[in-house]
Amino acid sequence: MPYAAVALAACAWGTWGLVIRHTDAIGAMPTALESTIVMAVITAVTGLCALRDRVPRRAPWRARAWVAWLGVSDALNILLFFAAYKLTIAVSVLTHYLTPIFVAVAAPLVLRERMTARAAAAIATSFAGLALMLSPSVGGAGSASVWLSAVLGAGSAVFYASNVIVNKFVAADFSTSETMFWHGVVGTPFLAAFVPPSAWSAVDPRAAGFLALATIGPGALAGLAFVWGLRRMPAAHASTLTLLEPLVSILLGTALLGEWLGARAVGGGGLILAGAVVVMSAPGATSASSAPGSPRR
Repeated sequence: MPYAAVALAACAWGTWGLVIRHTDAIGAMPTALESTIVMAVITAVTGLCALRDRVPRRAPWRARAWVAWLGVSDALNILLFFAAYKLTIAVSVLTHYLTPIFVAVAAPLVLRERMTARAAAAIATSFAGLALMLSPSVGGAGSASVWLSAVLGAGSAVFYASNVIVNKFVAADFSTSETMFWHGVVGTPFLAAFVPPSAWSAVDPRAAGFLALATIGPGALAGLAFVWGLRRMPAAHASTLTLLEPLVSILLGTALLGEWLGARAVGGGGLILAGAVVVMSAPGATSASSAPGSPRR
């Protein structure tokens, strides 16, 4: 059951690209507004879960400050990731999987973890894959869209890497549901501040309703299922199973939206994922405790 829960969660995250594209097809809205709706729904659902899933003692102010930063960084993660999905799906999700690489880079500085030869090789492999993916001969979408999507996807990976590290600092003081809820309390109004005032009155209720309902699955329930499974299985196994996310995203993008990538883009994406696997499967790796992906936790 834990393996099934993690696998289903990863497959659910792989549908985010289609959710965003279908929302825009119903009624286009600014990315900031879409992100606000998603964060608000996740906050509401996890708030209900937090009524029972709670740490009884009062959290110290330091932990609360870290949760507040978690709200800001996850909001920026969602904002950039959704913006990338509007351009391309495959490039977005592959560059987002630079998250464990960025964690490996930051861990020696922030968590005082030793940089191993294995991690250094993985970092070099993933960045070589990124360079290959963005080479001028990449096929598929226009080069400008590929570059911008890659920049946005990598940017979201930077902020999600921050989430992975910060979760280390709050795990003892907040339950999973509490962390998801309180970081959403901060992140939702933060995202709302980026929404143009005119967009609120112009929003299509059907598009907003579809996005809100769709968020319950890959947003809230998938995140909770992932954490439930993670606590009952080796972290490296859970992280490896999350590679179903880019697989599902790419297959859906290709089959339903006709997004094709050239051989170099495929090869570059493979190198990025190879580096991610090496880092996530290392014994005791920081990134293994929380695999990358979409706005799910």
